[in-house]
Amino acid sequence: MSDFSFLHTMLRVRNLDESVKFYTTLLGMKELRRNEVPDGKYTLVFVGYGDDTTHTVLELTYNWGVDSYEIGTAFGHLAIGVPDIYATCETLRKAGVKISREPGPVKFGTTVIAFIDDPDGYKIELIERKPR
Repeated sequence: MSDFSFLHTMLRVRNLDESVKFYTTLLGMKELRRNEVPDGKYTLVFVGYGDDTTHTVLELTYNWGVDSYEIGTAFGHLAIGVPDIYATCETLRKAGVKISREPGPVKFGTTVIAFIDDPDGYKIELIERKPR
């Protein structure tokens, strides 16, 4: 089993440009590659904080002509580490991002977290990770 590796997580998005902008401009990821598949009527965009040969990345899938999805009750959230959660949330708030849980310690713990919503309503947990 040690030969296994976690490659990516895929989210279906209703507006590819809006989602790519959110993850790259607001969350600092890089667009790694884009693949349009006309015969399948979909586009894939891979974004991440590093090349997908060494990092787990996010696949944004746009099915042409589909403008809404139900997230469902099984999906939880994506988690992203940030050095200063309060400053990050303030910057995101000013950019119009919905902060669905204000920054603060987790219940019964000391880790400082917040939750934001991406353009499609997917939850993203921000976890404060001070630089060492």
